[in-house]
Amino acid sequence: MERDTAGGPAGEPFPVGPKLGVDVGLVRVGLAGCDRDGMLATPIRTLKRDPRKNSDVRILVREALERGAVQIFVGLPRKLDGQEGASAEMARSYADRILDELARVSLELPVHLVDERLSTVSAHRSLHLAGLDSRKHRMVVDQVAAVEILQHAIDMQRSRIRDVGDPVPGRTAEQAPNLSPSPNEEPVIEQSQSSRRNQES
Repeated sequence: MERDTAGGPAGEPFPVGPKLGVDVGLVRVGLAGCDRDGMLATPIRTLKRDPRKNSDVRILVREALERGAVQIFVGLPRKLDGQEGASAEMARSYADRILDELARVSLELPVHLVDERLSTVSAHRSLHLAGLDSRKHRMVVDQVAAVEILQHAIDMQRSRIRDVGDPVPGRTAEQAPNLSPSPNEEPVIEQSQSSRRNQES
């Protein structure tokens, strides 16, 4: 499946429509989305990392497909001095896995890396100010960090009137490794209470 992501209607300088924000961690991946107008980012879910079978990557791409996403932003956690360490390398590797899966399902979708040096710190601060017990932060902090990443990206797009972040080079289905699930695979998903309530309503 191909879609026009070079820009929005009437020559918009960046893709217009729903977008996803991704916060990559060693254990969990936070996922956020925004409305079609790119105004407000909201949490979607937290995925459990699955480096061996990549079920989390497939769920993420399925979310993109079902939501009609036009772009994915992955947070790039640089150090305060701007240098990149192990966390940034992990984010770049995860962005590559997303593109591999997009190519496997023949979905042409731009993936951009955006600076997120303080997104997790900001997420913890937001949860603290909201009165959430610090012991419960782990359940939702990845989603909140993903919201911070996506909100920052879409705000910059609107203010600068151009696309933002570093595009990750795409690949064809032939170049992508096979990330298809094994027959008995059951991906594990952690969701916040608000996400569960939205699905049940």
